[in-house]
Amino acid sequence: MKISPKFDPTANCVLFEGDCLNLLKQIPDKFVKLVVTSPPYNLGKEYETRRDLKKYLEIQKEIIEESVRILDDKGSICWQVGNYVENGKIIPLDIVLYPIFESLGLQLRNRIVWHFGHGLHASKRFSGRYEVVMWFTKSNDYTFNLDPIRVPQKYPQKKHFKGPNKGELSGNPLGKNPSDIWDIPNVKSNHIEKTIHPCQFPIELIERLVLSMTNENDWVFDPFMGVGSTAIASLMHNRKAIGAEIMSEYISVAKDRIKKAIKGELQMRPMDRPVYDPVIPTKSAPPKTIKIKKTNAVQNQLFEKKGKYKTRNSK
Repeated sequence: MKISPKFDPTANCVLFEGDCLNLLKQIPDKFVKLVVTSPPYNLGKEYETRRDLKKYLEIQKEIIEESVRILDDKGSICWQVGNYVENGKIIPLDIVLYPIFESLGLQLRNRIVWHFGHGLHASKRFSGRYEVVMWFTKSNDYTFNLDPIRVPQKYPQKKHFKGPNKGELSGNPLGKNPSDIWDIPNVKSNHIEKTIHPCQFPIELIERLVLSMTNENDWVFDPFMGVGSTAIASLMHNRKAIGAEIMSEYISVAKDRIKKAIKGELQMRPMDRPVYDPVIPTKSAPPKTIKIKKTNAVQNQLFEKKGKYKTRNSK
């Protein structure tokens, strides 16, 4: 397993400490199959500087533009966001960010609602319990693998009651489409994946996106890597990961988590585990132990033909 602190096409994982724009300039055009991230919400967290909303959107636009440049023609961008709050007023970030993606010619495939049961308790409005994942593609010809992320059928034994298929199962035996509403617990204090990051991605959320929107050996890019959940979700399924993070302590945690996963010591909440129900407390599943293979294979596409990669700095 080769982990590099700078862009390296022969690595399995790139963990770049610094501004994501500095990393993006090193990455060739159309190099990654999936861009997935949760950018800062402009709330003044320890890893961001609170700015005027207009300035915040200008910075986001620059990052999004570069992300589109490095995206494969069959690739996807998933931008997971919540609300910007100003003087008690909320501004849904997906609404104000959408025009940027549209101006770049991207096509919105889904606005996935990520529902979770825990969070801040509001006293002057309803407590927020969801955020959204905007899924865009670069073209109409894009990678989408449904089978790896199917969920159990509600009525698995339901059969056709008439017609040529009468008596046969009416649903797909592998399960059903998980729909665009995902009920996945967020990472709070008692979560098996909890680290020092205050707004940490649950691995299973990224796992669904990685499995459905990439194939093995594809590259996944996260411009705001945090503590490495995107890298772990990618590496555990034989994808390769590139990410940037400005907080050195988060980079250290990400490296440690990946090392534990290589040793088979990292645990996560499994993707097929139902949300805890206090009425049926036994209907659950134990944590899943992650095991990342110690591979050091170079991506095959690098040897397909001779030629130079074109990057932002190329002349």
